[in-house]
Amino acid sequence: MFLLGFNSSVCLCSLNVTPVPKWALITVAVAVAILLLFLICIIRCCCGKKKPKKKERVSFHAVSSSTTASLVHPPFCILLLSPSPQSSGPILLHLVTLCITPLKLKVGVKQAAELKAMDSGGTSDPYVIVYLTSDMKKRYETKVYRKTLNPVFNESFTFQVPQAEVPESTLVMQIYDFNRFTKHDIIGEVRLPLASVSLQHVIEQWSDLVAASKEEQLGEICFSLRYVPSTGKLTVLILEAKKLKRMDSHGLSDPFVKVHLILNRKKWKKKTTSVKKNTLSPYFNEVFVFEVPFNQIQNVDVVISVWDHDKVTKNEPIGKLFLGCRATGNQLRHWSDMLSNPRRPLAQWHSLQPPDVVDKALGLKSHLKLPLPPR
Repeated sequence: MFLLGFNSSVCLCSLNVTPVPKWALITVAVAVAILLLFLICIIRCCCGKKKPKKKERVSFHAVSSSTTASLVHPPFCILLLSPSPQSSGPILLHLVTLCITPLKLKVGVKQAAELKAMDSGGTSDPYVIVYLTSDMKKRYETKVYRKTLNPVFNESFTFQVPQAEVPESTLVMQIYDFNRFTKHDIIGEVRLPLASVSLQHVIEQWSDLVAASKEEQLGEICFSLRYVPSTGKLTVLILEAKKLKRMDSHGLSDPFVKVHLILNRKKWKKKTTSVKKNTLSPYFNEVFVFEVPFNQIQNVDVVISVWDHDKVTKNEPIGKLFLGCRATGNQLRHWSDMLSNPRRPLAQWHSLQPPDVVDKALGLKSHLKLPLPPR
């Protein structure tokens, strides 16, 4: 800061002023120009940053808990927010964001409260599966939250959905209790028909979890995986199955298991177990070893399918599942654990899925790169 002072009693005309050299004037002018340019740059940097427009942002805290329904414009956005419930009622699921554009549906799951304790210690390890009934092969999952009955998820997922399918589609959110060595237990679910949602208003609500709708049970299978990066050996041990679907007229099945390796979406190798007669709970304990080079492990899918053997007619598939970097949920976790624990066999139970659902998933999903362990 400069302070300039003037004395009014001094007569300027009486001063003997020495002329300023021309080079000094030029130097001062250049310095002033540089200073002005520097100040202009600072002003533009500080003031030129534009904040994103409100319509371009989706925030979990964009609407306060006391907000009532208000009109919004396309892209339609439904915010499901609520203050804490007044009663200590049953299970509650708190949803956050549902944004619908002409071909996109964004779903946000914020939190759950007062969940049922599923573990012996009086807690649960909850996570949420989200899908649309119009496209059941595309499912999203939240992270697993350990030892809590009041998890806070704050996760969002995006579905591509034709607008013509919106009136017939239902959003399903199922909350499960994660188990390492047994089947994951379902705690409850919320079903929200999209036709029942006003796409022009903000909605606030807690939703009670209800008992999950019973789907056709195809059975469960237990197997272990082991991979040794240095030798490139992938070991699959088929242990047992239980609660298999009845395929024969006398209420039993003759099950056997096929293990396929798929490389870059093409069938590569196959192994088959022996047939177990007249049982819905077969015990196999059969091991298969595949040669899978370390540089190919992320491009391989392991497809495990259970079949009913028939001497007269064609063998029928009971159910399937697949593991690999394109898998999701329990299957992806099992595969990831195998890669994270080289040389160690890891056994786990898995639920069988409809064969056509698995086949479609194998044809549509893209690979997810998982971190590989050191050789």
